[in-house]
Amino acid sequence: MAMPDIIERLAAHEHEQWAHWTRYMLNNLTEENIARWREQIDTSYDDLSETEKESDREWARKALEIVSN
Repeated sequence: MAMPDIIERLAAHEHEQWAHWTRYMLNNLTEENIARWREQIDTSYDDLSETEKESDREWARKALEIVSN
């Protein structure tokens, strides 16, 4: 696959990820969640909970599918 095609597929994937997160955020905008998200912003990946890491891994696996096809 040509590099421009991979870039476009990864960009579409990134948009899907952003839209998924934004939709979730807007549907769950509570003071408790805002505080948790602010804490997560300042947390390195290595220090995330295993559940949070797995959520990130799901999106990483989708990106790997794109570049491996």
